[in-house]
Amino acid sequence: MAAIHEELEVLDREANGGDLDEDATRTWQELERELRFREGEVRAFERTERLRQSRERWASTQFSPTQDPFADDVRTLPDRAAVDRSMAVVDSSQGGRHLRDDQKERVARILRTQTGDTDGALIGRLLLATENPHYRSAFQKIAASTSPVFTPEESRAIEQVGLIKRAMSIGSNGGGGFAVPVLIDPTIIMTAQGSENDILRLARVETITNDTWRGLSSAGVTWQFHQEAAAATDNSPSVAQPEVPTHRADGFIPFSIEVGMDWPGFAEQMSMLLAEGYDELLAHKLTLGSGNDEPTGMVTALDAVTSPANIEIASASVLQASDIYGLWAELPQRFRRQANTAWLSSTDVQNTIRQLGTTDPNFSVDITQEAIPRMFGRQYPMNDYMADFPAATGTQPLLVLGDFRGYLVAQRAGMQVEFLPMLFDVTNNRPTGQRGWFAWARVGADVVNDAAFRLLINRSA
Repeated sequence: MAAIHEELEVLDREANGGDLDEDATRTWQELERELRFREGEVRAFERTERLRQSRERWASTQFSPTQDPFADDVRTLPDRAAVDRSMAVVDSSQGGRHLRDDQKERVARILRTQTGDTDGALIGRLLLATENPHYRSAFQKIAASTSPVFTPEESRAIEQVGLIKRAMSIGSNGGGGFAVPVLIDPTIIMTAQGSENDILRLARVETITNDTWRGLSSAGVTWQFHQEAAAATDNSPSVAQPEVPTHRADGFIPFSIEVGMDWPGFAEQMSMLLAEGYDELLAHKLTLGSGNDEPTGMVTALDAVTSPANIEIASASVLQASDIYGLWAELPQRFRRQANTAWLSSTDVQNTIRQLGTTDPNFSVDITQEAIPRMFGRQYPMNDYMADFPAATGTQPLLVLGDFRGYLVAQRAGMQVEFLPMLFDVTNNRPTGQRGWFAWARVGADVVNDAAFRLLINRSA
């Protein structure tokens, strides 16, 4: 509440006695709503505290200030209650015990999101339904047992999750399977820190609750100076409305029959198994995906761009320092200075650039430097799905430079799994002592701001 008062004071001081502009007015109203909510929390806390003191005096056992977040049907909860109870589960010692701090922060950010593409309250309801102890125990039986027997409470929990998943369905998603509990679902908890995929780490990632991300993009408004009382010119920007559809990604995940059955251990193991193959698939498709029933890869999208045109190296199959300087100079300055601006190429191309250090001190030949090297002050991770340096003429994409926020990854919240009770050796048809999960999710990606990137390609002649 003190922080809110400080923000209100800043807004009032910036207005300098005048009216608030549209953005400031909207911020002021949001802060006032937040302040009223926090004041209500204080009053609720005071009531609870008075009740606690009364119980201590009279040793009463008629009331309890503790609220079970799973006590009510999550479909009937108000949006705010669904979000608050979900946050309580994430912060609890049991629910979020296996999560890192960055994963908890990501879940909290998604729960607070309310846009046309993302309904945080709906994800909160899914979280409460799938993290309910009865659904967790049922899911463990589903994921590790050939013939699960459910209690009445587990059956009701499974039914409730199914109803929420149907309410979330848009388009022609495949039926069947069981919803992965939200706090082990890589489409929700996977973060940059937990991914080896550099494009995913640097790109703009949106977790959505529909099948297509829809946004707005613009090159921005052009400002000008004018004489006093001179008429303003029309600086209306050209606004595009990019759409990024999601596509089904599926994978088969074998695991040993010794998988742990206590929830924190089970959750940690399963979360890791689900994420590993999914992350590697995304590393490939976010680079070279065709866009046909799969995400459009960054290199695929940029290679097809005609404005701004791709930049050829000066001499076919010969990389020179001037090619790198030229690519850097071609990227507009407003994109060169962004925190998410980076280079990207295969290891072979990066090694070729390192060798330029024998003649130009701006390039390094020191292969013992940090794991993610830098060039011109910007990160330079490697991606071996990109082409090696060619030995002849061609049009191979060699090096990407840009603000990676211009590439958007849209992940549909919610992964499904089906259990396969026994795997067999392909040569002798004998059981291997392994079981498997067939898992699927929906994800899409595309470049939403072509101007934020430049692509260096080989010379065709």
